[in-house]
Amino acid sequence: MVELDTETLRRYDSEYLWHPFTQMSEWEGAENIIITRGEGSYIIDTDGNRYLDGVGAIWTNVHGHCRAEINEAVKQQVDRLEHSTLLGLSNDRAAHLAKRLIDIAPPGLAKVFYSDNGSTAVEIGVKMAFQYQQQTGNKQKTKFIRFDNAYHGDTVGSMSVGGIAIYHEVYAPLLFPTIMAPSPYCYRCTLSPEGDCNSCGLLCLKELERLMEQHAHELAGLVIEPSVQGAGGMIVQPPGFVKGVRELCDRFDVLMIADEVAVGFGRTGAMFACGKEGVTPDIMALSKGISAGYLPLAATLTTKKIYDAFWGDYAELKTFFHGHTFTGNPIACAAALASLDLFEKERLLESLPPKIAYLNQRLHGLLELPHVGDVRQEGMIGGIELVVDKDTRKPYHWEERVGVRVCLEARKRGLFLRPLGNIIVIFPPLSISMDELALLMDGIEASITAVTG
Repeated sequence: MVELDTETLRRYDSEYLWHPFTQMSEWEGAENIIITRGEGSYIIDTDGNRYLDGVGAIWTNVHGHCRAEINEAVKQQVDRLEHSTLLGLSNDRAAHLAKRLIDIAPPGLAKVFYSDNGSTAVEIGVKMAFQYQQQTGNKQKTKFIRFDNAYHGDTVGSMSVGGIAIYHEVYAPLLFPTIMAPSPYCYRCTLSPEGDCNSCGLLCLKELERLMEQHAHELAGLVIEPSVQGAGGMIVQPPGFVKGVRELCDRFDVLMIADEVAVGFGRTGAMFACGKEGVTPDIMALSKGISAGYLPLAATLTTKKIYDAFWGDYAELKTFFHGHTFTGNPIACAAALASLDLFEKERLLESLPPKIAYLNQRLHGLLELPHVGDVRQEGMIGGIELVVDKDTRKPYHWEERVGVRVCLEARKRGLFLRPLGNIIVIFPPLSISMDELALLMDGIEASITAVTG
């Protein structure tokens, strides 16, 4: 393979690539970083500069970059089989991984449907829930509850159950109608702007109960990001909220769809966020960390009760008519199996509490800075909200791009970060060392101070 120099690569990038969530008029012609290698918690560019990966390759990396054990599993699988369809066939890696996923999933989940990214995993869950209701005598149950500030992906179905206007508003004519419930976060929730998170969570559950009472006859399901609303601003739900949602879904006979795309695979300190509250959703969407950031892979897990509603004679047309070309790709499944092996071998979940405690300490220390209005954390997820005025929590205007400027400042200090507006996101590989975590937090603090004064 021909190795190209930095300037040629930048030119090719500007001339031929269209980047996601990027205003290309600002991107083209800039001296943008081109990454060529990864090593542990670091990514390395064409000039050999190293950057501590503070966002885990956009929330996917679990064990660090280029982990030898996963590399070897992928190499071995390439020599055995690169791809084989699950339409009319199976493959050994897909079958094995399905068993491993059910073994670690919340009890009661029994079946695995593969796809290739988080948006499709959620959209599959929505379609499953809709078709389940149609095939169990509930044809009037066609609507879904979504939460304010929710993000579930960028396909039309997953956008329909999202709640972030800047991402979804322009596509409104394409989306199907839903019922929106308030997000349980006192800073943003209009129900309790002065309350603490627990009281706000209770009020949001009360409003959700009212919505379910009003609409139960037409509700097919509810879609939730358990524990943390990621793209909405790292909004952390109070303890007991997910359990309360589960109880309401049970009472009103509404299917609970848990989007664990971002929070699954150890990110909250438990293997799955629902498991922290002893909750089993009816449907659970997984991606990102499932393959440790190596290859596109997603899975939608569901109960046997839902699976059985699709069981019947061919002529009944109860089949779930959905599929993807690369469903259950054996190379991606091999990477996921190797990742699960590392969870066990290195007792990764047991290693997280000291890191979580240190992250908590450092985040709360940032509240001493004059322009840090709030910090949020769940496990190895952190969010730092930057504001103009600490007392009023007046936000910076989005056009000031303060979050972007802090992340660019952090690059000078050897960190790679990606903001959500004026919120600095912390989402490193779970394998990050304590020394690296300290370096990350030191750099973030220095960068915030340099930009906000």
